Amino acid sequence: MRILVVADEESRSLWDHYLPEKLDGVDLIISCGDLRAEYLEFLATMVKCPVLYVPGNHDEKYVESPPGGCTCIDGIIYRYNGLRILGFGGSMKYKDGPYMFSERQMRHHIWKTKPSIIMRGGFDILVTHAPVMGYGDLADLPHRGYKCFNDLIWKCRPAYMIHGHVHATYGSRFKRVTEHPSGVHIVNGYDKYYFDFDESLRQPPIPRLQLARSLFGAFL
Repeated sequence: MRILVVADEESRSLWDHYLPEKLDGVDLIISCGDLRAEYLEFLATMVKCPVLYVPGNHDEKYVESPPGGCTCIDGIIYRYNGLRILGFGGSMKYKDGPYMFSERQMRHHIWKTKPSIIMRGGFDILVTHAPVMGYGDLADLPHRGYKCFNDLIWKCRPAYMIHGHVHATYGSRFKRVTEHPSGVHIVNGYDKYYFDFDESLRQPPIPRLQLARSLFGAFL
């Protein structure tokens, strides 16, 4: 399955200089946030596949005017052609806003999705706006990653984590693809990035009781 990831900055190649062949063969588009609704709507009209998104910290307008023709996967698992895709929008809270969350608040968002994760035996792709702490994030609070994402991918071992928020223009610390110690491939979707889902990385569904014990620990 060929996936196009977009995030943070509208690609001039896809919008200002669009040609149909640039989307040939794309089976799924995933936005990791901080993109104008009009841009996602444009992409949705140009392809015959779903356009999924999570909101970024600058996407306040999505509250009143979400991207038409697109599907928000913030806090839900979306199934497509056998893939289980889980999303969490927003970034570390450094001011008030609808998509700003402290570490504790993001951990609570994850907690609410755990029953769905258990029922589906895990997930194959984790889509977020913010990165995981220590892998693709920066030291300053606005661009700091979440510790709870680290915990989640260690326990569920998805094939990929896809995020945005950290731009290539920030300098040498930008990495397009990073491998987490768990084996999860972490992709920064800034601007645009195409990749083919590697089926060899997909984990079989985790038995529900085993996953429940891992996610809820002492509560079971």
